[in-house]
Amino acid sequence: GFLFLKGYVKKVVPVSEKTGFLELVDVPSWVSEPLKERIYAVASADGEDLRLDEEAAQMVAENLASVAWLYDTKVQTTHNSVRVETKFRKPLALVKSGLQKFYVDAELVVLDFVPMPNLPIVRVKGVSPTTMPPVGQVFERDDLAAAVDVLKLLWRMDELVTPDKPLLEEIEVIDVSNFAGRENSRAAHIVLYTKDRTQIVWGAEVGMWHRHLEAKDEDKLAMLYGFYEESGSLLGNVKYINLRDPQDKIPLPIDKY
Repeated sequence: GFLFLKGYVKKVVPVSEKTGFLELVDVPSWVSEPLKERIYAVASADGEDLRLDEEAAQMVAENLASVAWLYDTKVQTTHNSVRVETKFRKPLALVKSGLQKFYVDAELVVLDFVPMPNLPIVRVKGVSPTTMPPVGQVFERDDLAAAVDVLKLLWRMDELVTPDKPLLEEIEVIDVSNFAGRENSRAAHIVLYTKDRTQIVWGAEVGMWHRHLEAKDEDKLAMLYGFYEESGSLLGNVKYINLRDPQDKIPLPIDKY
């Protein structure tokens, strides 16, 4: 069984001839039950007995080293538990390649797919076909990095401006098919789509606005979040929102009706 108390997560596992705890400390609220289950299974080698001795901590640490979601992991034994302190990689983007799907975090580290219902994870469309690196490795793709750079800005704005109702919860896809203008040099390089297919025209890659005479990145964010706060939602209001034009020529969203 599980016990959840103030960021502590404990699971009863066999410890020699008595019952003990495998304890995860300060688990973020967004970590899903399937991920916790996977961590427990890997830590205890799928249910093998854990003895509370000096070797227990080393064994658990070695087991958890294979979990790409975790880093800076520290394990120690106490009088009645094996205590795990670790940091979690937060997935920002979902990538689909054929029948495969996986996440990447802010550093483009590949994370195996586990359901994450407590996070607004955006699917990236238009990443050039290539061989996916092993889970836990960095996926070094410029087009994917461009998508993640935009998502990092939106994550930061959500935390600062709309923590109770994140704008990202309404975003479904970020399309980088035209990254660096590779399909059409005059069209927007990056476009986002909401869950009702409202188009948000972001434009050039982060930091490249000046090369294309677009609005500054901070002005794009201000326009987008200003509209979001004024309207209460990005859904059901407009056909598209154009963020590319410089702020002295801010366009109005186009009405659906």
